[in-house]
Amino acid sequence: MRLCAARQSQLRETATSLRHVNTSKPKLWDRHSGKQMETTMSQQSSVHFYLNWAKERIDEMDAALASFEVKAGQAKAESKVKTDQLLQDLTKRRDEFKAMLKTQAEAGEAAWASAKTDLDKQWAGFEAQVKTYFEGAGKQFEQQQATFKDVAAAQAKAWREAADKFREAAGKVAVAHTGDVDAALKQMKSDASEAEARLQKLKQAGSESWTVLSAALAESRKAFDEANKAAWEALKGGNVKS
Repeated sequence: MRLCAARQSQLRETATSLRHVNTSKPKLWDRHSGKQMETTMSQQSSVHFYLNWAKERIDEMDAALASFEVKAGQAKAESKVKTDQLLQDLTKRRDEFKAMLKTQAEAGEAAWASAKTDLDKQWAGFEAQVKTYFEGAGKQFEQQQATFKDVAAAQAKAWREAADKFREAAGKVAVAHTGDVDAALKQMKSDASEAEARLQKLKQAGSESWTVLSAALAESRKAFDEANKAAWEALKGGNVKS
């Protein structure tokens, strides 16, 4: 799907802001010695989990916005105002989520756990507004399917990137039970394949309501969160290789 220049610019900004979040070696500042110290692998794993969780939501929001932007460009005059307003509201919610994430970039596990509650509320607001739009817009099967396909693709991308990050991090640490790490990565890939297969079936069906489609996306998202958490838990207790 071709995106307009403004949306391409926004997507590049999202990628840039996420690259600025240090996901490889979180640091702590030692105020007594004036030196930076690497956190334990346990802390790093927790931060990785939260970052992957947040990035997955941003990817979904970007995908939904891109889909609605195409719709706005094709809309007739009577529906364009409503679609434009939706885009404006959703973009604001997405940007607020990104701003909240940016403030957490260098935070520790405790701060992340607290901030996730606020990020969850912001994400829930985005989801609710999309649902309200589809429920009140009448027959929007084509737009529902287009949005569903784009968001499902974003989820699949998040699965792949999370697995790649975990594999890279696993190669940098010495873990007592390497079998657990290998099993976690294998399970993540298996869960990703299953989630993608379920979503693919709905893509092919092409006639489900948004309630059904969003429920399937929520199920896949939950599986991602669980697999993401299990994978990084497997790395806890490891030491960074010298």
